Amino acid sequence: MKTVRQILDKKGRGVYSVSPDSSVFDALKLMADKNIGAVMVTSEDKVVGILSERDYARKVVLHGKTSKDTPVRDIMTEKVLYVLPENTTTDCMALMADKKIRHLPVIEADKLTGVISIGDIVQAIIEEDKYIIEQLENYITGGR
Repeated sequence: MKTVRQILDKKGRGVYSVSPDSSVFDALKLMADKNIGAVMVTSEDKVVGILSERDYARKVVLHGKTSKDTPVRDIMTEKVLYVLPENTTTDCMALMADKKIRHLPVIEADKLTGVISIGDIVQAIIEEDKYIIEQLENYITGGR
């Protein structure tokens, strides 16, 4: 079973973040430019929230606010769930399914070291399953 550390080793540890005072528009532009569905909100190198496309849709558009006039702090999700590098894909999938979230920051020694998405987890599980199937086929056919 793969760990979060293995996923980050493969995909990279780049993290995109904005400050709580940034406009929602600037955060959305960053997300569009980087083709990501959420961005971390940090202040003084500490995670203070996460802003997702879902936050925007439910807290700006539906409330008649504008993205250029609304600061990220007004709509970000403040209670940020996270995982550790040692957590497994199963741990992450269970947490994401239970809490209905799609992105998890990775914290190591009180520092943000990466972000994984539901897509990263699904890809890792597919790779694991493919490897197991190949090994079973090889065993059944005697390596032929």
